[in-house]
Amino acid sequence: MFQGLGDKLQNVFENLRGRGKLTEGDVKAALREVRIALLEADVNLLVAKDFVSRVQEKAIGSEVLMSLRPDERVVSIVHDELVETLGGKAQQPQLKEQNLWMLVGLQGSGKTTTAGKLAYKYKSQGRRPLLVAADTQRPAAREQLAIIAKQVGVPILEVEDNELPQTTVERINDYLKQDYRDLIIVDTAGRLQIDELLMDELDALHDLLAPDETMLVIDSMTGQQSLDVAQTFDARIGVSGLVMTKLDGDARGGAALSAKQVTGKPIYFGGISEKLDGLEPFYPDRVAGRILGMGDVMTLIEKAKAIEADEDAPARIDEFSLQDMLTQMQKLKQMGSFSDILKMIPGANKMLPPGADVDDKQIARIEAIISSMTEQERRRPRLLNASRRKRIAAGSGTSVQDVNRLMKNYEQMKKMMKKMMRGGKKRGGFPGMPPM
Repeated sequence: MFQGLGDKLQNVFENLRGRGKLTEGDVKAALREVRIALLEADVNLLVAKDFVSRVQEKAIGSEVLMSLRPDERVVSIVHDELVETLGGKAQQPQLKEQNLWMLVGLQGSGKTTTAGKLAYKYKSQGRRPLLVAADTQRPAAREQLAIIAKQVGVPILEVEDNELPQTTVERINDYLKQDYRDLIIVDTAGRLQIDELLMDELDALHDLLAPDETMLVIDSMTGQQSLDVAQTFDARIGVSGLVMTKLDGDARGGAALSAKQVTGKPIYFGGISEKLDGLEPFYPDRVAGRILGMGDVMTLIEKAKAIEADEDAPARIDEFSLQDMLTQMQKLKQMGSFSDILKMIPGANKMLPPGADVDDKQIARIEAIISSMTEQERRRPRLLNASRRKRIAAGSGTSVQDVNRLMKNYEQMKKMMKKMMRGGKKRGGFPGMPPM
């Protein structure tokens, strides 16, 4: 989502690098470009002006301009202010012995899917969620949540058409007496736009439920309009935190950048895919790092830790086979697209040619080629003579040239890994590092 803004900001600061000393004029000119980039990214006008003003106040001074690396100091100030704009310190919903969370938002914002993702996330942490489908107007919404509940493996309580809020609360209490649950997630009604009937219904249910958290789910693709919606919901019902969905989309990102400053509410989570595990805690410092091309190593490490280690991984690089290569690629795919992984590695974007991107379809072709080999061929690549390569190409729907290219890349990769492992041992690095 922040790709366009990130590219523009990185270009601005790239022009500052290598100049040696900076003048006030240099900094002001750069910040004018920053302001334009923010506005083009659909950042709220007042937020953009305030952001640039804060940076300029801190960046224009003898301590910064006369420092050894003034360009780095300016970038550091921009990073810190970007973190503050995004919300400062990361915040998450408070968990008690028993919790009741209420999700509100407009129809189509991703509210029902988010309810399922929250249940999935906290179930994996040992909680016992209960999903409540509390949309009294749309049976389809209740059916959708029922399907998600089955996928997650958690129970669901569905309201009836036109059910009164008091009845819903009584039914939840009756259910909990029979089956204790410590996290109740209530998916409420939504409309295509805000209307009095919707707000009255949500207000009545909110008063009776007295939820520990009231999370507003916002579609980040809708831009600044979503922030007006947030302010209305907060004024009528009271909102404790935000969930920004579709952060993996191609919107300009202005709503996410402006949300905390405009609403005063922290962003708890960001939706990064339609999958049940596609919900991440929102870390302002990590998002700022990605925008400025500094990477996001912590998220990368967490994703890697979430994937079980391969007990069959080769003990030595010499034993690294095509089967090992396939296994490692499949594990990396569990961490997300290769393009997203590269963005988390500091400086990786500068190693690629301008406009270049990782083609995940090419990765799928590689998988198809290796999968078309016999186990013996994967373990002993030197067996792959011309006739075997022709058979593999036909079986994988690719060409012999594709197979030859894979084998060449495999050999190059093996050589590179040997160098990395030798270098790691010499420097006291990571001798036990997995192949990929």
